[in-house]
Amino acid sequence: MLKHGLVSISFRKYGVGEILNMCEKARLDCIEWGGDKHVVHGDTVLAEKVARMSADAGIEIASYGSYYHAGFSENSPDNPLAFRAVLDSALALGTKTVRVWAGSGINSFEINAAQRRKIVDDLLRIGEMAAGYDIKISMEFHGGTLTDCNESAVRLKHELSDASNVDFYWQPKIEYSDAECLEGIRALMPEITNIHVFHWDSGSDGRFVRKLLETGRERWLKFLREISADGRKHAAMLEFFADDSEENFYKDAATLKQIIDELQLRPANGLASQ
Repeated sequence: MLKHGLVSISFRKYGVGEILNMCEKARLDCIEWGGDKHVVHGDTVLAEKVARMSADAGIEIASYGSYYHAGFSENSPDNPLAFRAVLDSALALGTKTVRVWAGSGINSFEINAAQRRKIVDDLLRIGEMAAGYDIKISMEFHGGTLTDCNESAVRLKHELSDASNVDFYWQPKIEYSDAECLEGIRALMPEITNIHVFHWDSGSDGRFVRKLLETGRERWLKFLREISADGRKHAAMLEFFADDSEENFYKDAATLKQIIDELQLRPANGLASQ
């Protein structure tokens, strides 16, 4: 079952109130608040205020999108971040899912066993911390981390074990074909919680080009159908838009809602963390 929503850091230039107004206008269900801008890590007063504002707008908080990098953040010489601060903000928001990163600026095929173990051990540690508050840890599916490809992500799934309280977000690796994306989804199930939804392509100069979700409609029908086959509850949240345009946000929101309606998977309540 799926709910539709927005990742707040898609519009870092806007304030909390403006983003909630946009979600209301688009009639989205939920939001992931980002920890670097809208709900700064450790500022529990701000988190409580955003929680109230979200509730008043009728927008569920699907997750806290932290910038905690397992194996790196606690002891970073430049920008240290204690997971305790992240957890406190999540508690103040009232969410049951915290997004983290499995490492920072790494290539999964280049790091050694000790470096990989350090990241895994930290994921296990914070997973145990969060479990005490009935909060789930979910890892960003992203380059520069141990989820930078299907092979490493699947290996990580086995390193963490089913009892670790650490699951996966999912988003398409832009270089992957539809078949490769589906292969990765199937290999990670049922440990996928929420989904970051966007449609990008590679331009002639090798750079990524943001496109309207409508142009990737068929592949997203396949992806969301596959993920929803586990019968769990997921938040499919839009992230970044062509030209950083508010107008294109509304277009993509309409497309995502149509896709979910077509799949007939709208839940009465609840999210992936449940």
